[in-house]
Amino acid sequence: MNSQQPQPLSNLQRGVPTATQGSSLADILERVLDKGIVIAGDISVSVGSTELLNIRIRLLIASVDKAREIGINWWESDPYLNSQTKVITESNQLLLAQVKLLEEEVKALKALLPQENQPTP
Repeated sequence: MNSQQPQPLSNLQRGVPTATQGSSLADILERVLDKGIVIAGDISVSVGSTELLNIRIRLLIASVDKAREIGINWWESDPYLNSQTKVITESNQLLLAQVKLLEEEVKALKALLPQENQPTP
């Protein structure tokens, strides 16, 4: 008769993943960005029963592809994050200046017309 008792298998031998089993920071980050993670919290400052301050914090961490997939793409239309912001701003300023000049020219032309020939507003 054999007197040796079977030894329990370690986590590595059983194939059960653990937090320390070969997960690098890059692997964890890749999983988080692929799946996304939401962090939510509320901070409240009260004196007695009077609430003085309430802060709601909502944070979503995800890859750009995952964010687009769930319908979040505000950075695409934000002019401050767009690489063309400076060009668009300068173009808008030029257009506004041209409109102002045209309005002044129309006023000057109206002033030259006799009163009876001026269109009624």
